[in-house]
Amino acid sequence: MIEYPSEPDTPRSHLPFSPSTKFGDLIFVSGQASVDATGKIISEDFEGEMRRSMENIRKVLETAGSDFKHVLQTRNYVQDPADIPLFNKLYREYFSEPFPARTTITNCLGAALRYEVECIAIAKPKV
Repeated sequence: MIEYPSEPDTPRSHLPFSPSTKFGDLIFVSGQASVDATGKIISEDFEGEMRRSMENIRKVLETAGSDFKHVLQTRNYVQDPADIPLFNKLYREYFSEPFPARTTITNCLGAALRYEVECIAIAKPKV
């Protein structure tokens, strides 16, 4: 059975998609950008947008019963290739070795966003 984990404080979009879907222990998190709780884009510099996007991912993962340590793969969308060194530096604040599998694509977002991230994770083991 497919689940659609959500809490009142889970970041949501007005667009037609769920923050995440869960099937068994697998969690698929939709792309998270620099948006507030209502889905409104918050434009900042690259670091601010990446941090807000990662905090949105954190909230969605927690709602689904997971965390950054249980992420299997990330897909990252960076508007400006010049931001890649900063992206790699900040990425290490959220993930550590052994790192999840990762794809990073540049020159792919519209003018409104500098960064977006999605991921696949597993649920934390029940204790």
